[in-house]
Amino acid sequence: MKRSTTLLSWASLLAAGCLASNPASAANSLAPAEIAEGWVLLFDGETTFGWTPRGNAQWLVANGELTTQPGSGAGMLATTTEFADFELKADFWIDDTANSGVFLRAPTQGDITASNAYEVNIYDAHATWPTGSINEIGRAQGSPKSAGQWNSYHLTARGSELIVRLNGATVLEARDAKHARGTIALQQYNGQGTVKFRNLKLRPLGLKPIFNGKDLTGWREIPDRKSVYSVTPEGCLNVKNGNGDLQTEAAYGDFIFQLDIISNGQHLNSGVFFRAQPGQFWSGYESQIRNQWQGDDRTKPVDFGTGGIYNRQPARRVISTDHEWFTKTIVAHGPHLAVWINGIQVSDFTDTRPAHASARQGYRATPGVISLQGHDPTTDLSFRNLRIAELPPARP
Repeated sequence: MKRSTTLLSWASLLAAGCLASNPASAANSLAPAEIAEGWVLLFDGETTFGWTPRGNAQWLVANGELTTQPGSGAGMLATTTEFADFELKADFWIDDTANSGVFLRAPTQGDITASNAYEVNIYDAHATWPTGSINEIGRAQGSPKSAGQWNSYHLTARGSELIVRLNGATVLEARDAKHARGTIALQQYNGQGTVKFRNLKLRPLGLKPIFNGKDLTGWREIPDRKSVYSVTPEGCLNVKNGNGDLQTEAAYGDFIFQLDIISNGQHLNSGVFFRAQPGQFWSGYESQIRNQWQGDDRTKPVDFGTGGIYNRQPARRVISTDHEWFTKTIVAHGPHLAVWINGIQVSDFTDTRPAHASARQGYRATPGVISLQGHDPTTDLSFRNLRIAELPPARP
């Protein structure tokens, strides 16, 4: 828990313009500058939260690394969340026996192959697609020698553009439009040898602002409520008092939404609603805002905790702290909802309820508005850098 608190303190100083330089991030963590740029961790270095195995390989965490149990066979480990346009950083170590790969935009269920995803290969000895190649798409330049050492991938998927950087050098630039969105997956190809991964970081691309920092253009307040919504001299969207509901005029279905938030009081209660019904009060899914936990244990949130899906799944850890800016990332696609706070994933929820027009009452896939909640007379929160990217249609 100390690591998270320290990370938040540095992030707050950075946001206030008080840091002249940024410390480097430790393994499986984010530097303050990375948080500010919108990076999230896909692997926390301790658990497989946010991942699901496919196949026989038994994936485990050892020494802050993702690897497989020797002799457990072949298989994949895939994120439960889909992404579309992004940068992905991944460190990998492989011996001269194992065969592996990092798969981009893979299907959410079933087998993952080079034909239904983009496989960035990890196998120096492959005659056609050596390490750094995207199988069936393009061959990497040069003769990579990755075995027996830690290596770094920096992968970019932006529309049809695919870029592979290996250990700082661009080894492949290609274009292909077969797969628009999907999960990230790691491979143990045949169960032989050892492959390890760490520092798995992703930054969504293509997010566009939905708050101009000057006025509430593009937003609509539900009338006859007590909350007061305003724009501060610093260009933040502030809400005081409550209850109240400020909604976007536009509707969003499957999306990635990032915003910065500060709670200007102790244990204040608020939330970000999404897929809400236009004009209906507090009707959508709610990503909770409440920086409170039991005693000294941040893994025991009060009232679902910041980043929890209210009334559905509590945050597994309260990362944020009152009076400090933090970044929230919400990803919604189909029935799956996931939330990161300062780049650390805290919720991973799939809605299995029957369909309903209101997400309060059942599963809602229909696009809806995003809204910011004024909860009660103590409410005093500010929001900034609100930006969103709609995901392409899901594969058939």
